Amino acid sequence: MIIAARVVEGVDEAIAHIRTYGSNHTDCIITEDDAVAERFFARLDSAILMRNASTQFADGGEFGMGAEIGIATGKMHARGPVGATQLTSFKYLVTGDGTIRS
Repeated sequence: MIIAARVVEGVDEAIAHIRTYGSNHTDCIITEDDAVAERFFARLDSAILMRNASTQFADGGEFGMGAEIGIATGKMHARGPVGATQLTSFKYLVTGDGTIRS
């Protein structure tokens, strides 16, 4: 597999890198600085944004949805008849304290 990783000078460079090379699925920041975490959460539009938690939590089962049958990174993915439920888009903000999935 190929990953897009690099050392950056700060949160703004990290955000720019993620916007260019990210999948819009799950992105994580490790920081004790609340202002940096808030900027990361506000400036990125991935489906799941995490702070100080393992990205292994990015799973439908972990979010209480039962078995995960697929993933979507777009905001509008419904086909056929569309009601209010199909027009809903989610952005999960997850905060941990070095939390890992065992």
